[in-house]
Amino acid sequence: MVENIFSAVGEKEVTRAIVSEFAKQFQEYVESDCLIIGAGPSGLMAGRDLAKQGVKVLIVERNNYLGGGFWIGGYLMNKVTVRAPGQEILSELGIPFTEFSKGLYVTDGPHACSKLIAAACDAGVKFANMTIFDDVVLREENRVAGVVINWTPIKALPREITCVDPVALETKVVVDATGHDACVVKKMEERGLVKTQGFGAMWVEKSEDLLVEHTGEVHPGLIATGMSVATTYGLPRMGPTFGGMLLSGRRGAEIIKKTLER
Repeated sequence: MVENIFSAVGEKEVTRAIVSEFAKQFQEYVESDCLIIGAGPSGLMAGRDLAKQGVKVLIVERNNYLGGGFWIGGYLMNKVTVRAPGQEILSELGIPFTEFSKGLYVTDGPHACSKLIAAACDAGVKFANMTIFDDVVLREENRVAGVVINWTPIKALPREITCVDPVALETKVVVDATGHDACVVKKMEERGLVKTQGFGAMWVEKSEDLLVEHTGEVHPGLIATGMSVATTYGLPRMGPTFGGMLLSGRRGAEIIKKTLER
């Protein structure tokens, strides 16, 4: 007979633990200081920096995993490149890397991504994954004051059975970190409140500097980071190099912190 080494806990206790703790967290984060849409490198970096300073941050991610393209690098080869000075953030997060050529550094995507996710979690960021952005919440003078969300699988259902109403979350600042899709900014464009230009062709030497430079407020209450910035302002894409994403997230966090202090 095999001796039991685990505690005597049954199925109902496991289910109760999941449901009660999820409900408690979800209820707490119905209202937050900063709501980030997209858990790619810029969103994770912004969330980590803000949470470290005591900001209440929730990241909404449509997939069942976090990290965006940071996991897999370029062309399904999971090596990630970072141009200087992006390696300084790798060092800060304890991510090992090597210098491939002057100013160009290489790291393992899974390791880098795992470290960034862990850093965000350790700082206090909370997540709602398999959750899709549906719309914005607007207040006086069309200031963005929250988002409307639903379960990601709802989008896969046939139209005749998709009458599943979404719910809304309130916040002080929304961040569009949804990459090339720029989902939040595009929704604002649908409402005639902003105008996007679509991201440009690849130009690595220019793209990352422009990305960080243009990171910031797109509309009152809405900050863009990462490739959503490129889509908003027509900036060139940079492909599978991620220093700009990390620094854009950090720049976004700096702007958000100042906004919240005001």
